[in-house]
Amino acid sequence: ELEGNMAGYRDMMSELLTSGTKTRSNEQLNKEIDFIGANINASDEGISASGLKKHQQKIFELMADVAINADFKQSELDKIKTRALSGLEAEENEPDAMLNKVSAVVNFGKQHPYGEVATKESIQKITLDKVKKYYSTYFRPNVAYMAVVGDITMAEIKPVIEKYFGNWQKATVPVAQYSNPAPPAARRVVFVPRDAAVQSVINVTYPVDLKPGTPDVIKARVANSILGGGSNGRLFLNLREQHGWTYGSYSSLSQDILKGSFTAYSKGRNAVTDSSVQEIISEMNKLRNEKVSKEELQNHIVNMSGSFAIGLESPATVAQYAINIERYKMPKDYYQNYLKNLAAVTTEDVQAIAKKYIQPDKANLVVVGSKDEVAKTLTRFASNGKILYYDTYGREIKPAVTVAAPANLTGNDVVKKYVSAIGGEKTIKAIKSIKTVSSGEVQGIALTITEIKKAPNKLKFSMEGMGMVLQKRVFDGTKGYQEVQGTKQDLEGDDLNEVKEDADIYADLHPEKYGKKFTLKGMEQLNGADVYAVEETGEKNKATNYYDVKTGYLLKVVQTTEQGAVIQEYADYTEVPNAGGYKIPYTVKIAAGPQIITVKVKTAEVNTTIDDSEFQ
Repeated sequence: ELEGNMAGYRDMMSELLTSGTKTRSNEQLNKEIDFIGANINASDEGISASGLKKHQQKIFELMADVAINADFKQSELDKIKTRALSGLEAEENEPDAMLNKVSAVVNFGKQHPYGEVATKESIQKITLDKVKKYYSTYFRPNVAYMAVVGDITMAEIKPVIEKYFGNWQKATVPVAQYSNPAPPAARRVVFVPRDAAVQSVINVTYPVDLKPGTPDVIKARVANSILGGGSNGRLFLNLREQHGWTYGSYSSLSQDILKGSFTAYSKGRNAVTDSSVQEIISEMNKLRNEKVSKEELQNHIVNMSGSFAIGLESPATVAQYAINIERYKMPKDYYQNYLKNLAAVTTEDVQAIAKKYIQPDKANLVVVGSKDEVAKTLTRFASNGKILYYDTYGREIKPAVTVAAPANLTGNDVVKKYVSAIGGEKTIKAIKSIKTVSSGEVQGIALTITEIKKAPNKLKFSMEGMGMVLQKRVFDGTKGYQEVQGTKQDLEGDDLNEVKEDADIYADLHPEKYGKKFTLKGMEQLNGADVYAVEETGEKNKATNYYDVKTGYLLKVVQTTEQGAVIQEYADYTEVPNAGGYKIPYTVKIAAGPQIITVKVKTAEVNTTIDDSEFQ
């Protein structure tokens, strides 16, 4: 069934299924599994287990308990939802996660299970009743397959299966009907803007009809291996080895009982994004239009034969093959004849398959990257010359458009308006010290962040978590040090210059002291608010600052560094007690790559007595 407005609930099944049963608590279940050195894994589509043969009775007992007697608890679901929301937040600026989500939506659509994407809103709506209903409806023996691989016989294992799974109750299981996704009639370009991106990630992708066990599957695997199945594929040899544009470029042509897909992928610098797309399309066309040499074909067949043989050493793989034969009604000897059929693939087969399944002119070109630097270079690949813009969850959006600001307004004017908005020059100059204590969380670790500033230029910053100081910076106005997880280092060079500005309570009043210049680029929209986009340039760094037109507050800073973009968002501007109207943002969200931390101010105080010893 489709997940609808609770998209994401099936992904939570894996953790819920192994979080306790009606006869065993979560702790007891894990203890019993660990005691025999076994593994039991679960997903929304099934359960697998592995362990020593001497423990097979216990493994089946535990596995059956999970399958038949799962006991979902609200407390466990709440924990999983919290982790899922944290994960989604981290993925919102992670380029490959953004690419995969949008590719799924544009390939399959939201009326197909492969096109549904979990959002913060859908995760929050998930209920325990919904998960329980899915489990009670679909986890039934009459729609299940079981494969057992090991040093056993049917006579030996059949009574064990009957003993532990014999009382599993059958039920009527509904069969869902989905839409039938099709490739676009002509190539379209879908762009996902990512602030200050210095690289683009690229998919040329579309759905295909390639069912498991059909004669085309093996030939399609060979064709894909040649195009981009690994480091000996043409995409890798072209984009990495020949041009040096990427660390790797690959393709996949997947079979699936509902709907398969083709994807060609690459990642590279902004400047070579359009060139990379051109080479991917060229390699796709080359495979369609030119026969592969017998030598190249044979090299790939040899590699694939070796990989297949190695795969047979994995019991999990053998089990999956057995289930595939039953589930997809494949010939019983399909895998026995696999190597023979693989070896029989000809150059003519590869070209015929490529013409059938490799369709560069009927594809979704999905790119995540810098709108300003990359998007405009991709219009030539769209059949209609237009670019569609999507957000990270696959929702079509209107791209941010920079329009001209009032002619008589400058970047310096916008900054002065911001200074006025947070209290004004006189109020700021009256502050002799400020101390804030904030809380945050990163990767499940609760953080306490303390920052103390004393005029004119002293600073102490510490971040604590897990009962220890994770990060610390101290500056006495002349010299200082930073400490990361116990490693202490004197501040020098750029780090010293940076801390000098951070320590200056009055830095906003004299930005020229730090070599800063402000250029008003224009006006945009940010989360529904009109903002001024101001480019800030310093001696070393460059950033774009976004100031609310109505309030004057600084809402967002996008800073470009050699390591990538650092994005800071500011909200909840609030007057600091006893500060004469001085305001600071009580919520700050910082994103550096996939690492995201939201910091909330708990207490703020000004002009209290702070001894200089704090800054030693």
